[in-house]
Order: sequence, then structure tokens, then C-alpha cells
Amino acid sequence: MGTKIGTVVITYGTYDLLHQGHINLLRRAKELGDYLIVGVTSDSFDRGRGKLNVRNNVLERVEAVKATGYADEVIIEDYLGQKIDDIQKYDVDIFAIGSDWVGKFDYLNEYCKVVYLPRTEGISSTMLREKNQESYRIGIIGSGRIAHRFVPETKVVNGAEVVAVLNPEREEAESFAKKYGIEPCTDFDAFIRQVDVVYVASPHLTHYEYVKWCLLADKHVLCEIPFMLSKAEALELYRLAEEHNLVLMEASKTAYCPAFGHIVTLIKSGIIGNVVDVKASLSKMVAPPSRELDAEQAGGAMTEHAPLTLMAIIKLLGIDWCDVDFHTKRENGVDIYTKGVINYPHATSSFTLGIGVKTEGNLVVSGTKGYVYVPAPWWLTDYFEVRYEDQTKNKKYFYSYDGEGLRYEIQEFLSMIVNDRRSCYKLRRHESVSIAEIIEKYRNRENVTEI
Repeated sequence: MGTKIGTVVITYGTYDLLHQGHINLLRRAKELGDYLIVGVTSDSFDRGRGKLNVRNNVLERVEAVKATGYADEVIIEDYLGQKIDDIQKYDVDIFAIGSDWVGKFDYLNEYCKVVYLPRTEGISSTMLREKNQESYRIGIIGSGRIAHRFVPETKVVNGAEVVAVLNPEREEAESFAKKYGIEPCTDFDAFIRQVDVVYVASPHLTHYEYVKWCLLADKHVLCEIPFMLSKAEALELYRLAEEHNLVLMEASKTAYCPAFGHIVTLIKSGIIGNVVDVKASLSKMVAPPSRELDAEQAGGAMTEHAPLTLMAIIKLLGIDWCDVDFHTKRENGVDIYTKGVINYPHATSSFTLGIGVKTEGNLVVSGTKGYVYVPAPWWLTDYFEVRYEDQTKNKKYFYSYDGEGLRYEIQEFLSMIVNDRRSCYKLRRHESVSIAEIIEKYRNRENVTEI
């Protein structure tokens, strides 16, 4: 902001579906002084507070605020307690907020004058969302463990309603449907007529066929990991989705969670310098008999866990890797442990996976200035640290990770449909294809050494 000129006013809001009420508040705030700073809440901050109904992402909301012409400066609100920091940082004279918050921010009087502005009666973002909210009938293909986690998570996402489940095994379909009060189906055609979008949570080897059927039936698809087991299948389905103008998204839940998104943002901004190494581990001990240990169902540590560890590596280092090799321990045709090394022109990375061998499930990203440490289980993280040689500069970050974490991917999936977006920066389609390619290399025994 430079040299302070006149009275500085600051206000905050989500500014979702910007309407006349927002504009009136911004105008009134501007009239209180000479320079207006507007804080727009980030997507992760809103989600952390349980608001999974944001239609516009933070960049769209910032642009909408700028377009009003009232803001002299727009900042992002990203953490609890930031208001006090901002008031002192920008030498603020007046904090202004809508009258529906009367009393809530009196504690800020210690730092500046607090003014509660009258709101425009009869209009709010909530009312607009409710008025314009489309409800999407979701059908689930598969009724296993992840499907049981999925249904409760939809309850906290506006516009999401599970209405049917498809499982060729009638008894399993009916048991699942009875538990959640939805329609059981054993026939695809009967199932697809009842739904607007589909969540594919069926066994690995059926993903390709089900996703293709759904896209050909003009349904948006959210597909559970592993998305596909080959590069060609992934490319074909993304092209098909594009041809039909449909959203096809890989359900890599960690990619859409607030903490992981912030890890990527911080590292990309250079907080630890140039990234030289990424190490990601994930192990969960599995007892027989189980699908994970069944070679006939594409079980194994790679198909079960590689999608998440590979996602982390590719998000941080990109898809332009040079080579990959694997070291694996197999029993009964299934890898119970696999370690992979992926080399890049200016960096290296490794992932360690186990379903019959236990290892520390952390994520370590090493850079030329410091490193990021995410403790186990890093894929469910609500906490991570940025560490340096000078330990006084270390910083800890805490984020909300609510429920099973699936709500974040569901919200992103429906947001893409509502806002007519076909690609998501949190996990790009070409990144998803690269993950499938590496899994395929392992399954084809390319550069695989057995131990």
C-alpha cells in the first residue's frame, strides 16, 4: 500500500454470487474512509468453516469484487485470526462488516474502530443459492467400503442427493439401498435413467467399462482410484468426456483437500526453494481373504496405493519425468510391497507402498532452502510443517479435514458441473493420465526388480 493516505477501511466477505447487497455494503464501507481494503475468503478457509456451497472459486470472487470499482486493494483471507494481523499490517483505522454480525467482532475495537453496516433487506447469497440451486441425483456404481463412506459425505454438500446404487449382485444392492433409503439396481439401463451424475466405486477392472457406458449415456462421472490401469484407457475416456461436454474427474480425495492444496501452493511459490526430492509413503496392512490380495481383481500395493503417492509426486514435479523403476516383493501373484523411483531432469522422487509390509506413511519434500514434512497419514493431513536449517524460521500449518474427506472432491465435482468447467487445476487430466501410465508400466513389468 506504501505511504498511508487518509483513513484506511477494511472489510471481509465470501462474495459468492456477488449481488446488490454486497455492492451496497462495499459502497458504504468505501464511504467511511479514503482507502478500502477488501478481504475475500479463500476456498480452503470457507471449506474449513464447513461451507461447501461456494459456487465461484476464489479467483472468480476476487475479480467480481474488483469489478465493483469500490475496492482499492483486494487481499485473500486464508486463516483464523488473520483479521488482527491484517489490521496491524495495513494500519487500518476502521473495520466494517454487515449488521448481521453485530457484536461478533467487538474484540477488534482494541485495534481499530468497528462499524456494523446495515444490510440490504431481502437478498443474500444463501437465498440466491437456494433459489438457483440445482440438485443433482447421484447414482453409485458399487457398494463396497468406499461407497458406504461416500453417502454420508454427500449430506454436507449442497445439491448432492444419492438416489440409486448399482450392483449386479442383487442381495448386495438391496442391502446397501435399504441402509441409505435409495433405489437398488442390478441393471445398468434401469440405473442410468434415474440419475444425473455417477460415482464409480466398483472393482478396479470394471472402471473402464462403467465410465465409458456412463459417458455414452451423457452422464457426468466421478471415478474412484485407481482411475484407469492404462494410459490409453485414460486418454480415451477423457477425450470421450470432452466430445460429450461432460465432467470426468478422478476421485483422488487428497488432491482436493484444503491442507494438500496449500502444500502445493506454498511449494510452487518457492518457500523451500527448488524442489530436488519428493518422498511419499503409504501402507495399510491387509489380512486375507480380501480384494486387495486377489490377483484376479488387480489387487496389490501398486493398484491400491500408488494413485495417491503418484498424485503427490506429479503435482509437485510435473509429468515430464525421464524414467521410472520399481522394486517389489510379491506373494501369491500380488505385490505386498513396492518401491518406485521416478527421475526428472532436475529432481528425483520415490514412493513406498505396502499392504503386507508396514512403513512410515509420511510425505517429505526437499528443497534448496528447506523442506516440507507431512506426518503420517499424509494423505489425510490436517497438519504439516515447513522446516529450515535455522529452526527459528520453522512454521506449522493446521487445516480442517472433516469427515472422511470425500466431501471436498464431491464439492469440486459438482462445482465443475455448475460452473461449466471441464478441468480442475487440483488434478489436471494430463496428470491423471500420467498416473495411469506409471501404474501400467508396473503392471507390464517394465523396469521391475523382484526382491
